[in-house]
Amino acid sequence: MTSKHVTVALNAPKIVGIGELLWDEYPEGRQMGGAPANFAYHCQVLGAQSFIVSAVGQDEAGRDLFEALAAQNLDTSHVDTRPGYPTGSVSVHLDPDGIPAYTIHEPVAWDFLQSTPQLQRLASQADAVCFGTLAQRSPISRTTIQSFLRATGPSCIRVFDINLRQEFYDRSVIIEGLSLATVLKLNEDELVILAHLLGLDGTTHDLLGQLATQFALNTVALTMAERGCIVRTQDAVVHLEGVRRGPVIDTVGAGDCWTAVLIMGMLNKDPIDEVAARANWQAAYVCTQPGAMPEMP
Repeated sequence: MTSKHVTVALNAPKIVGIGELLWDEYPEGRQMGGAPANFAYHCQVLGAQSFIVSAVGQDEAGRDLFEALAAQNLDTSHVDTRPGYPTGSVSVHLDPDGIPAYTIHEPVAWDFLQSTPQLQRLASQADAVCFGTLAQRSPISRTTIQSFLRATGPSCIRVFDINLRQEFYDRSVIIEGLSLATVLKLNEDELVILAHLLGLDGTTHDLLGQLATQFALNTVALTMAERGCIVRTQDAVVHLEGVRRGPVIDTVGAGDCWTAVLIMGMLNKDPIDEVAARANWQAAYVCTQPGAMPEMP
């Protein structure tokens, strides 16, 4: 079964990706992206009922995004249109190893997410929600995202996929995000930045433990590219080596896929070592494909 023909069960978990929805612009063309949207896509591939909360411009790029979402059977009922602002875009530059560097344009439509009663209802129904720092660069979207998180139920998994990009974050946004989250996912570079901003010190395992304790996080997940991952829960610490599934085309979206597999596994209450192994395997496949939302086997 390919990702474009996923059948969602009536009792499927409701998953929300809130924040940026955009075009990743490569020299050879563009691909739909945005970390929360990528997360929602991969959760739906794994059987979730996914919702993307974002906004696009009243322009050709925005209309094209609606068409691209529909082609992937992704729900668009919470993707707003913001006249007067362009649809989000990111210029992606890949190094010889497929590692991306981003130029993120502003202001764009998703900088102006508006809270609505419909969004509050969606929040109350969500089984999991993924958010980051990028879409909180503007006060309007920051307020909406934080309001959404506070409206979720007590059992909702709130995953802070921190995604530190360019200068679009600060200490206060990070601390508030950690305070609202139940799960933190980050990479090695982000761990260094976080430790500096929060005044933490120690080994990698020390830092993950300090973050979990200080912010009452149920799970802290560190991805380390080809070197694997470390997942720290309240009951266990899992350290797995990475996998490689072929030549790396680009790594855009691999981390979002990894997060989706983690959260779906947690909702299924699967053993965390099995979940982490699956996450490594799926993310490695994304690295062999162009774009953040490839068809998944």
